[in-house]
Amino acid sequence: MRTGKEIGKVKYGDSAVTMDRKITPCRECPLQSCDAFRPLSEDKLEFMQSFKEDEVAYARGEIIAAQGGKSPHLNTMLEGMAIRYRSLDDGRRQIVNFMFPGDLIGLQGAFDDDLSHSVEALTDARLCVFPRNDFHRLMGEHPRLGYDLVWLAAKEETALEGHLVSVGQRTARERVTFLAVWLLDRALATGIADKSNRLDIPITQAQIADMLGLSLVHTNRTLKSLREEGLVDWKPGDLRIEDMKKACDFGQYTPIGEGKRPFI
Repeated sequence: MRTGKEIGKVKYGDSAVTMDRKITPCRECPLQSCDAFRPLSEDKLEFMQSFKEDEVAYARGEIIAAQGGKSPHLNTMLEGMAIRYRSLDDGRRQIVNFMFPGDLIGLQGAFDDDLSHSVEALTDARLCVFPRNDFHRLMGEHPRLGYDLVWLAAKEETALEGHLVSVGQRTARERVTFLAVWLLDRALATGIADKSNRLDIPITQAQIADMLGLSLVHTNRTLKSLREEGLVDWKPGDLRIEDMKKACDFGQYTPIGEGKRPFI
C-alpha cells in the first residue's frame, strides 16, 4: 500500500479527484471510535486493513461516481456527506438519498452494471476504497461482515421507502419536516451534529426541491412557513430544530434510536 503524502490530480472512475496519500490505518478509523458504530474486532480490523486498497479525498461539489459509468471500487464514507441522485436527459434530477459516514457507496447498483446514479460530495469528504470484484472474499472469510453488508443494503432501502412516501403522500410541509428531522437524526447518530439539534449543512433550497419534488418557489414558501411556526428553522448552511419530538410527530418520523450500526 502506498504511504506518505502526495497531493495531485488522478483519474478515479469517471472523475478527476484530489488524492491525499496519507492513508488512515484501520485501527485509527474515526468510525471505530464513534459511539454510533459497532467497533470492528481485532481480526476484522486486520482483514479490512489488507482488504482496503486506498483512500480518496473529494472537495465539496466533486463527483464521486457518475451515472452511466463504471467503477471497479466500492467506498465507505469515512468523513463528510454526499448526495446520490439520478439525472434525466434534459438535465432535471432527483436526489434520492444523502450519504453519511459509515454508508457504503456503490452498493446500490448491480455489481457488473453501469452506475444508475451519480454521487456528489455535499461537503469535503474522505472515502475508503475497496475492490468491487473481491467482495466474495470478504463474505467468505468473514460471514459476519457479509451480514453487515446486507444490513446496510436493507437500511438504505428503508430510508428510500421513507423518502418515497414523502414524495408520493406527504404534504409539502410534512415533506420538508420529514427530511429535516431525518437529516438531523442521521447527523446526530454519526457524530456530525451535536445535541443542540443544530447541523451545519450546505444544502441549497434547489437541492431540497430536487429531493422532495417541489418547485423552488414552493420550497421557499414552505421553509418560511415552518420557520414561522417554530417547527424547522432551515437557512442556507444551517439547520435547527428546537423541538425534535414536535417536528418528528408532525413529519411522522421515527427516530433512529440508540443502537449501534455496523460499518465496513
